[in-house]
Amino acid sequence: MIKSLLLALVTLTSAYAGEFVSLFNGKDFTNWGGKDQTELCGYMVKDGTIISTPECRTLQTKKEYSNYVLQFEFKLTSGANNGLGIHYPGQGDAAYTGMEIQILDNTHEKYAKLKDYQFHGGLYTLVAAKKGHLKPVGEWNKETVTVNGPHVEVELNGVVIMEANLDEVNKANPKHEGSKRRGGHIAFCGHGDIVSFQNIKIKELTVAGSTEK
Repeated sequence: MIKSLLLALVTLTSAYAGEFVSLFNGKDFTNWGGKDQTELCGYMVKDGTIISTPECRTLQTKKEYSNYVLQFEFKLTSGANNGLGIHYPGQGDAAYTGMEIQILDNTHEKYAKLKDYQFHGGLYTLVAAKKGHLKPVGEWNKETVTVNGPHVEVELNGVVIMEANLDEVNKANPKHEGSKRRGGHIAFCGHGDIVSFQNIKIKELTVAGSTEK
C-alpha cells in the first residue's frame, strides 16, 4: 500500500513538473500564427491584451502541444462568441479537426435555446459544462485548461466546470476525428465578436509512462 502511494505521488509530481511560460508578451504575436506583428487573423494587440475584431477567425500558436496546463484571462462583450481550440492540426474547422472549448456569453437572450454542450466551457458537440460561473460581461474571467493524455479539464474562476475522458468521448462519438488527436496547436477560434485575452501562459506536462513533453 505504501509503495503504491509513493509511486502515485512520484507519478503525479513528474506529470506536473516544469514551469509556466508566457504565450503572449503583451506586445505582439511572437508565439502565434507564424508572424511577429500586432495584427493577425482578425486579432489585434492593444494595451497589453489580444483583442478579437469583427474579422477574427482562427489564431493559432506556432508550436504544437500535447500535454499541458494553459491559463488565461478573458473578457467578453455582450453576446460574444469565441472558442479555445485544442489539438488543432492547423487546417479546417478547429471544432472538428481538433476540438473547441466554448468561450461564450451564454447569458445573452439570443442564446436562450443552446444545446448543453454549447454553453461556456463545453467541449463543442461532445461534453457539456456546468453553468453559472461566468463573471458579468465586461469583467475579467480566469480560466485554466488542463490537457493530459485523454483527460481534459476546464476550471473557470476557481470552479471545475468541465471534465472529459477523450477515450470515452471517442466511443460515444466515433465519427469525430478531432477528439482522437493527442496533440496540435492551441487556437482562439473567432466568430466575428469582440473578446479580450491577457496573461496567457502554459506549462507543459509529462504523461505517466511517457517521455512526451
